[in-house]
Amino acid sequence: MATASQLPTRRDEDFRYADLTALAPLWPVAVEQVRVPAGETQTLTLVLAGDEAVVRELAVTVEAGASFDLRVLSANGAYGRVSLRAELAEGASFTLGAAQLAAGEQVLEIVTEVVHAAPDAVSRQIVRSVAGGRASVNYLGKVLVAKGANGTDGEQSVRAMLLDRTATANARPELEIHADDVKCAHGCAVGELDANGLFYMAARGIPPEVAKRLMLQAFVAEAFAGAEQEEALLEQALGALEAML
Repeated sequence: MATASQLPTRRDEDFRYADLTALAPLWPVAVEQVRVPAGETQTLTLVLAGDEAVVRELAVTVEAGASFDLRVLSANGAYGRVSLRAELAEGASFTLGAAQLAAGEQVLEIVTEVVHAAPDAVSRQIVRSVAGGRASVNYLGKVLVAKGANGTDGEQSVRAMLLDRTATANARPELEIHADDVKCAHGCAVGELDANGLFYMAARGIPPEVAKRLMLQAFVAEAFAGAEQEEALLEQALGALEAML
């Protein structure tokens, strides 16, 4: 792995798909510390927008019985990266809902490591990505269940939609489990807009562009369901999708 001051290379697993040229002027990246005290609930929303490269790195500690809800919308016009490590204490809860919307030759990525360090913690990660043009959307996520962290319940749901054959999606959901009594699952899919669904809507008089917009809206909305700022996030996401279609 790279040190705090040394620029990573593609041999660093977490930077395998990164835009290192865009990353270089921003390196090293300051780590933002987030601590959720025992029994408390916190939320955080990150919106990466504008035409400048943005890189955010978070270190999250969720103490016993606490809950942390993180939502991410990455739709900026340049390189965008969100990296986080979350450590969950006994009975803690962590939710990540993220959408990446990339066009042109953008590179957007989310890298996560969620550590279930104690029993009965719950984590949910939902990542929805849309890429058009020659853009690249990436997700590298690891759930680590420590020895003795029985009762762990961890899920990753990762899906990407490619609007053009020249766009790229890379995904690496990963589970590392050192306990016996756990419930962990991950699902990953990369595809295109459903042709049957588009045909069904066209047969009912819905113009193709409207049909695409509705399908993408429903797809992206999954990342923001239940968020504190759900409506505002979806509105911003729809604005970015409009520019892509």
